[in-house]
Amino acid sequence: MRTSIATVSLSGGLAEKLQACADAGFDGVEIFEPDLIAGDRSPEEIRALAARLGLTLDLYQPLRDIEGVDEATFAENLRRAGATFATAARLGIDTVLVCSNVATATVDSDDVSAAQLRRLGEVASTHGVRVAFEALAWGRFVDDYRRAWRIVELADHPSVGVCLDSFHVLSRGHDPSAIADIPGDKIFYLQLADAPALSMDVLSWSRHHRLFPGEGAFDLTTFTAHVLSTGFDGPLSLEVFNDTFRQTDPDRTAVHALRSLLWLQDKVAHHPQQSAASHLFPVADAEPAVGFDFVEVKAEDTSEVEVVLDQLGFTARGRHRTKPVSLWVAGAARVVLNEQLARDQAPHIAAVGLAVPDADATTRRAVDLMAPRAFRRTYGSEQPLGSAVAPDGSEIFWSTASADGSHPAWVDEFTDGAPADPASPVRVIDHVNLTQPWQTADEAVLFYTSVFGFSADAPTEVAGPTGLIRSQVMRTADGAVRLPLNVAPHVLSGSAPTQHVAFACTDVLGVARAARARGLPFLPVPDNYYDYVAGKFGVDASVVAELRELDLLYDRDTDGEFVHFYTRTVGNVFFEFVERRGHYDGYGADNAPVRLAAQRRDTAR
Repeated sequence: MRTSIATVSLSGGLAEKLQACADAGFDGVEIFEPDLIAGDRSPEEIRALAARLGLTLDLYQPLRDIEGVDEATFAENLRRAGATFATAARLGIDTVLVCSNVATATVDSDDVSAAQLRRLGEVASTHGVRVAFEALAWGRFVDDYRRAWRIVELADHPSVGVCLDSFHVLSRGHDPSAIADIPGDKIFYLQLADAPALSMDVLSWSRHHRLFPGEGAFDLTTFTAHVLSTGFDGPLSLEVFNDTFRQTDPDRTAVHALRSLLWLQDKVAHHPQQSAASHLFPVADAEPAVGFDFVEVKAEDTSEVEVVLDQLGFTARGRHRTKPVSLWVAGAARVVLNEQLARDQAPHIAAVGLAVPDADATTRRAVDLMAPRAFRRTYGSEQPLGSAVAPDGSEIFWSTASADGSHPAWVDEFTDGAPADPASPVRVIDHVNLTQPWQTADEAVLFYTSVFGFSADAPTEVAGPTGLIRSQVMRTADGAVRLPLNVAPHVLSGSAPTQHVAFACTDVLGVARAARARGLPFLPVPDNYYDYVAGKFGVDASVVAELRELDLLYDRDTDGEFVHFYTRTVGNVFFEFVERRGHYDGYGADNAPVRLAAQRRDTAR
């Protein structure tokens, strides 16, 4: 289907926004009136610019506070509307958005509103313009799309139809199934936005916290399927009011926005209500990852990380035959240490490898969803890997998982190493914690959801010594891949946010004892914490003593127990070792403030 976006969703001036939309690949745009009146180009110049860029101008908006008023007020409103319609005609736009009255409505009557919309339609038609009437979620009298449709039916004018906006429908919890009762040719426009689940007034929620499809809590797939079931053939258009998107690079935001519409079309195409999907963008199918393949730590000098891995019982599997890269292995957990093109870089997580059922299928899906490719020089004798660059700059690689469970072919490119210990209590990579810049956090959720088929857990907040950390876990349904994405508070100049890799163990106490015997310095945990554990969980004194001795942390819920420890930070990365007992599925969230405070003290020392 054709795609469109409201200029209010992007930062910059109007011409800059149009260029960004065209470069991203949108078919059209909605012109937000304040963008036009703040610019120095005439409507005719904007119309010509859009034509040169290959963009249609699909909607002019918004025309506010028109219907539900007394006759004297309506006469003035008609004059104002006529000026708006004239501007739309100069732009070459044939549809104007009219919002239900919020500020001046005094007459709560469908008949009165319908009669006024009919007269509005008469004026609009003289300019070659249609009126798309939208029920705002905070409208004084009309705040439900079903009532808006009743009024449009009563108006009974060919130039008057409805605009359906997913936010105004879903934020109020209205059932979208009645959309199917609206004739498709009377749905003049469709606007789409997602949003997080928040408890606040709908106006503030709408103005500051809308998201692109796939990033929030709304069921946009079902909503859109209901609209398309009517025969609606207009564009899928985004109207997203968001403080972050209004102050970040419009070129990047436009690509991000279009990816969300491609993802949505893919979801709708697979919806049981959607019988014919030929008009929807075809996104290649790919099954989610079945596990982690590797994690890569990059630095100019990785020797300090090598020492830590050795103390933790990892085996040096060898050096790459053509690159300054080494591989360390414990169980099925693989850590790649990369010193290539890393001058002046401290140790940090640079890449994550995924094992997928079909690498070619994942690559096709990444291309369809406009994921930028990560370039790594690969020689003819080396295994090529699928790749993409995540919004935070991390590189994601993938290869087809071995059916027999053996190691991937790329491991054989590492030579002169020792065989891995078959009795290692370390099993796999449990999760990789990636710190996100504030301006890319929402984009990252969509990236992992759309390209890799991960689901997003509900966001949580963790209190640290320098502020709140917002965390949201991206994961596969079976938990084989877990990527907690953390938005950290502002850090002091010269410092960088830390990231970490967690490894799943069958015996975390054994790993801790062996590592301590090899001289590994653990992240020190304060005695107060162990008094808290004993009181909260009623843990036996001998168990608490063992936890205290090894600087281990503990958590428990109705499904099981969680025992884990952290290493000290090397550069910007540290390691965590976890043992999940029973069916425990969390991450010891209550222990995070303890860890953050301990790391701050350790760094200060």
